[in-house]
Amino acid sequence: MYVYLYDNFLKNKRYDSLIKAMETRLTDYGIAGKIIRLQRYTNCEMLIEDEIRKGAKTIVVVGNDVTFGHVLSRAASCRVIYGFLPVGSENSIAEVLGLPVGIDACDVLAKRRKLYLDVGWLNNRYFISQLHIPPSDIQIEYDESFKVASRGKKMELVVCNLKPFVWSKGGKKYVVHPQDGKLEAFLRPIVKKGVFKKEQFEEPSIFPFEEIIVSSKKPFVVETDGNISKEIKVKIKLAKSRIEMIVGRDRKF
Repeated sequence: MYVYLYDNFLKNKRYDSLIKAMETRLTDYGIAGKIIRLQRYTNCEMLIEDEIRKGAKTIVVVGNDVTFGHVLSRAASCRVIYGFLPVGSENSIAEVLGLPVGIDACDVLAKRRKLYLDVGWLNNRYFISQLHIPPSDIQIEYDESFKVASRGKKMELVVCNLKPFVWSKGGKKYVVHPQDGKLEAFLRPIVKKGVFKKEQFEEPSIFPFEEIIVSSKKPFVVETDGNISKEIKVKIKLAKSRIEMIVGRDRKF
């Protein structure tokens, strides 16, 4: 049985025709199922576990990167197959998974090409897409082998799992997709602030890792899959759990 989790933004009338077309395509494939509309405070883990008890075999997230992160970061431990139907903008994860945005994603879902995907782990909670620490006075220890400290320069840290890291140089955009089996840390110290007080960064240093510890004498902000918290010390690593996901042939890994 398929269960489809719709993001709340899909109520907007501009998505009506697309959603109807997708539902028709899913019916043609014989994989239409129960539709549940997510709310801001929906407990996705409890919801999915309840649907599994009722017989759900495949949970399909319908929305964008934010929807995907909201659901999977909370329900990564649920033993079920996941699918994703990307709709609208903010869909960089879809590209990594080899999924077209819109109705053609239904074709990929119907083929059920499955892989196990890594999940990040941060202080006893999951993250699925990307972790971001805005410029802060932090120290980072990589795999218990070496340390990097800010030394008076604030540093930005981005840890990628499924969502790629993007930065620009000389008007050209660079996109780096994460490697399979490890997380990747992108570290950028601030060089200076520009004319309009916009922060300017050094080129990022890239570190594949299995575990890092980030610490500071002052609380720093940590953003993951829509969650924002302040921490003094965090341990970031691959989770023991992995998710089974339906992916496309043109995936980036």
